[in-house]
Amino acid sequence: MSTVDLTGARWRKSSFSSGTGGGNDNCVEVAILSDATALRDSKNAEGPALVVPAIAWHALLTATK
Repeated sequence: MSTVDLTGARWRKSSFSSGTGGGNDNCVEVAILSDATALRDSKNAEGPALVVPAIAWHALLTATK
């Protein structure tokens, strides 16, 4: 199993996850990398991240549109 260095990754989350308007604190953050996409729990930024190949991320986005 290989690991991905996420140091310096630019994490972002939806503007709908701002915490305003009724407890939307359960958020997933996304970092787009050169050949993969990483996802993590915004409440646990130092915790584990799920890293998927870029092609899988694009397939998910396409399927959900």
